[in-house]
Amino acid sequence: MNTPLLERLSTAWTGLANASPLPWLVLTMVVYLVAMAIYKKSGSRPTLIPVFTGVLVVVGILVLTGTPYETYRSGVSLLGLMIGPATVALAIPLYAQRERIKELWLPISVALLVGCVVALFSALGIAWAFGGSEATLIAVAPKSATIPIALPMAERFGGTPSLAAVAVAITGISGTMMAPLLCRLLRLKDPAVQGFAIGLTAHAIGTARSIQINPTAGAFSALAMGLNGVATAVMMPLVLAITPWI
Repeated sequence: MNTPLLERLSTAWTGLANASPLPWLVLTMVVYLVAMAIYKKSGSRPTLIPVFTGVLVVVGILVLTGTPYETYRSGVSLLGLMIGPATVALAIPLYAQRERIKELWLPISVALLVGCVVALFSALGIAWAFGGSEATLIAVAPKSATIPIALPMAERFGGTPSLAAVAVAITGISGTMMAPLLCRLLRLKDPAVQGFAIGLTAHAIGTARSIQINPTAGAFSALAMGLNGVATAVMMPLVLAITPWI
């Protein structure tokens, strides 16, 4: 395909997308459905999770068309509004596992506290080691919380919301892709342990994957995601206050 044709297609798409948010919404849904079909056909390979392949395609289109992230975000705002109800719906598998959760409240509490604090400090430390600015450090700090919590937290303390969204997405995708290997290496066979570990680090993306694997893993992953969101909102101000380089 020659360059003039690419330029004409890019111009036509940009004009259409600027006229209405519907093209970005439809494009995102079509890309996800195709990515899901490829994922299922591959035998659910972790490296082909729909969020990963779908993001690559959408980002490629944004780059080719020169579309700012803000424009895309406004175009798919309807999908963003659905995150809240989808998260609340995770209470259904949690209710089914309520007795097991009561039995494991102590290890759950310890794992939550350790996981939340380590996630915050590790993100800050790595970003600082690579020379990140204060805004960058704050943006990547809540990387292990789900987007509806991470974005407001980052914005409240002076971080860049778009960078926070990227950090959350990378964390979720990489955590979901690496989780099966790490669980095998650590010999984690209990679905509850696997699910909680994945939800604590890979939030909603990991939870979606856990639900597909095992109902128990999905329930504990949803529990970890919800609890870690609350813990991050509570611990992040404290961690930022005692961190000397911020």
